[in-house]
Amino acid sequence: MNIRSLVAVLGCLLAFSLNAAPVSVKNIRTWPAPDHTRVVLDIDRPVEYALFVLRDPDRVVVDLRGAKLLKRVPRARPGDRLLAGMRAAQRSRAGSRGRDGRRDDLRVVLDLKQQVRPKSFLLKPNRKYGHRLVIDVYPKGGEADEKSIARKRARVADGTVQRDVIVAVDAGHGGDDPGAVTRSGIREKDVVLAISRDLHRRINRTVGMKSVLIRSGDYYVGLRRRTEIARRHEADLFVSIHADSFRDPRVSGSSVYILSRRGASSEAARWLAEQENSSDFVGGVSIEDKDDLLASVLLDLSQTATLNASTEVGGHVLKSLGRVGRSHKRRVERAGFLVLKSPDIPSILIETGFLTNPKDAKRLSSPKHQGTVAQAILDGIRRYFDSNPPPGTVFATRRHTILRGETLSGIAVKYRVSVERLRAANRISGSTIRAGDVLRIPARSDG
Repeated sequence: MNIRSLVAVLGCLLAFSLNAAPVSVKNIRTWPAPDHTRVVLDIDRPVEYALFVLRDPDRVVVDLRGAKLLKRVPRARPGDRLLAGMRAAQRSRAGSRGRDGRRDDLRVVLDLKQQVRPKSFLLKPNRKYGHRLVIDVYPKGGEADEKSIARKRARVADGTVQRDVIVAVDAGHGGDDPGAVTRSGIREKDVVLAISRDLHRRINRTVGMKSVLIRSGDYYVGLRRRTEIARRHEADLFVSIHADSFRDPRVSGSSVYILSRRGASSEAARWLAEQENSSDFVGGVSIEDKDDLLASVLLDLSQTATLNASTEVGGHVLKSLGRVGRSHKRRVERAGFLVLKSPDIPSILIETGFLTNPKDAKRLSSPKHQGTVAQAILDGIRRYFDSNPPPGTVFATRRHTILRGETLSGIAVKYRVSVERLRAANRISGSTIRAGDVLRIPARSDG
């Protein structure tokens, strides 16, 4: 046999050996979220698999062809309302068991607490992970089972009831998507969740405002799903929190983005194309029963108003962030971020700094600075709603019914105005106030 023939034979043997080697399942991870649980199998290459659901008891079964599990199956996480546990075993397909008794396939079973509807897909490697098989299990009956949050109400002078402004706070990334990661292990998903939680608490302590967290823990939420949650909660504003990264570690500072015109146009085309199968509302008006021209006009009007509002609120937030640190950009930037594409909710994306910059990374990992950033974002949001109060909200009313035990100075702190201005607006000469009286709250003058 000549050398060329020998090389060809060895090549065929090597290819056969590689193809015969089992797919390695290196790890299994779970990420419980409020509306679903994600199970991720880390594999060394793509795998053929079959997934099916069984009842009595409820479980999801995944058969991976020619695969082997390298680690023990983890326990379900505490508080997971869908996943009771997991187990795995090697098995053979009918007629495939060899003379040596090998079991070449891997069966993974997800034991459940209730009936579910699973979705599965393969993911290619990224900067953080290799090949993955992802299984999302949702409660049977729908991916989203949330109800609109109960809005706080305030009774004003004429007896009418006004609602709070609703702000959807979105912590970027999460779960098996860590975002930017520093050499020291600081992860974007953790930093932005901490800032978002702080902002959420501060908003809920603010008179006339209510916050909903899009992601309240370490799990991933799809990008369109984030805006769907905001719309379900009837949000007046959508704020997505991130931390940037760049190849040059000298780059630093915060930035604020809104949706680009091109991104808005592409989203409009998608909405119009899907309107026959959609019951979505744009600006409070359903477009599913409108002809193409009217639907297009309604959508264009809604998007124009939304982009203008996004620009204004983004400007207030950028200015406020500039008071507590360096701004990377002096003006609000435009980009085609998918998470900003709700046509009827003003939406901004905030890059709080660069994790690739050592000084920014150190500051952003500090709880004290996280609180400073959250307060700056809140200040910008408040300034916007002070100037642009949605009709029917407490911001539009700016009146306060005095409760028993309240003081003038305490009310002034709540609304962030001086006692002197509060006295002048209500013609009060001293500090005595009576429960049941209604105070007019003057507009703020700080910015």
